[in-house]
Amino acid sequence: INNYGYLTWEWTNGLRGYSYPLIFASIYKALQLLAQDDVQLLIWVPRLAQAVLAAFADVKLYSLVQHLENAETAKCVYFCQLCSWFTWYSCTRTLTNTMETLLTIFALSYYPIKGSKMGSSCKYLALVALAIVIRPTAVIPWIPLVFSHFLQEQRKADLILHNCIPIGLVTVGTSLIIDRVFSGEWVLVQLNFLKFNVLQNLGTFYGSHPWHWYFTQGLPVILGTHLPFFIHGCALAAKRYRILLMAVIWTVLVYSMLSHKEFRFIYPILPFCMVFCGYSLKHLKAWKKSAASFLLLSNLLPALYTGLIHQRGALDVMSHIQQLCNNSHQSQAFVFIMMPCHSTPFYSHVHCPLKMRFLQCPPDLTGNESYIDEADVFYSNPLGWLNKEFYNDSLLPSHLIFFSVLEQEISSFLALRGYEKTATVFHTHVPQGRVGSHIYVYRKGTEMNH
Repeated sequence: INNYGYLTWEWTNGLRGYSYPLIFASIYKALQLLAQDDVQLLIWVPRLAQAVLAAFADVKLYSLVQHLENAETAKCVYFCQLCSWFTWYSCTRTLTNTMETLLTIFALSYYPIKGSKMGSSCKYLALVALAIVIRPTAVIPWIPLVFSHFLQEQRKADLILHNCIPIGLVTVGTSLIIDRVFSGEWVLVQLNFLKFNVLQNLGTFYGSHPWHWYFTQGLPVILGTHLPFFIHGCALAAKRYRILLMAVIWTVLVYSMLSHKEFRFIYPILPFCMVFCGYSLKHLKAWKKSAASFLLLSNLLPALYTGLIHQRGALDVMSHIQQLCNNSHQSQAFVFIMMPCHSTPFYSHVHCPLKMRFLQCPPDLTGNESYIDEADVFYSNPLGWLNKEFYNDSLLPSHLIFFSVLEQEISSFLALRGYEKTATVFHTHVPQGRVGSHIYVYRKGTEMNH
């Protein structure tokens, strides 16, 4: 929108589609046209938009259960959804996983579960298709659901010819056109995504976990103290909800096959789990109040801690960088972020054409066995790398940003080149490996610049 910014390797390799970012780009464009594109608005408006959508999705979940069961069960499900620490942590983030989850809830509210009169094949399939365009993995939880619907449906040919095929063609077509307009070439992002993550299994480049990780850590951590309620609810719930449980188990199984695992990947099945948790809570007649208090209190702390304190430095440090925009020396400033790649946001939190650089870590797509990315090369010998990269004083960045764990190792470089610490930003109470407890901002001394 402002003719500067940064595209990661996923964009140059056609793994990311423009449909989802287009929502935020449109908001940015509107702010620009209204001359209201203040950096704080650029940071907060996407989160607010995501939060409003998340609130709508929660209400949809409530009305779905109310329609299928009764107001009391709906209140219990709604309560469980609202006090889930992981929902708090994720629902306002502009991750594709978040949008995938919200669209899954919207689609579920139109899905023809037995006993539902609100079912609409057209609406739910359109929402599922939209979710798949935004994040192709959205297809996973819906495979058992769509298959079950197909088996129940009397007019199978109608469902395929009048719903599935037209909706599929329209959404894929729209997605293709959007990506063609913005990338300048025809690219089927969903296919590339599948090739990269499943067929070539290149996601392992970003770490791999044992097959059982989602069962032993992923799902238990996301559910937190909801876990016993979920198990109890599964035993109690009516037969017609078995399909939701099937979707949960199937999704976890499919993701377990892929070696690169993350908590956020299974976020879309969390609302399904909440239906069972709410079912359980409603049936704890005498214990209901104590159980609800326990759920609320046990989720409040992790929600507040992960949402407000844990790893906040990556965002806080951006305000220090942003201040360089108001500086008269902006054209000479050069910020180098020496942290594990993508540790901090980039131009969306700076909003001026500041010269910035971070350590790169694209995976190797050529099949080179001995490939090592820039970040790994840097961390294997930080001092040697810096001396080699900035062999000439004229190449030196004006500002260096790095985690506290690195300071000792590069102290001689900092002293020799005249850098001085100008800010210390808290990041986390649990530093690990390359991630330190604090982030340091170093600025090059002025007498060195003349």
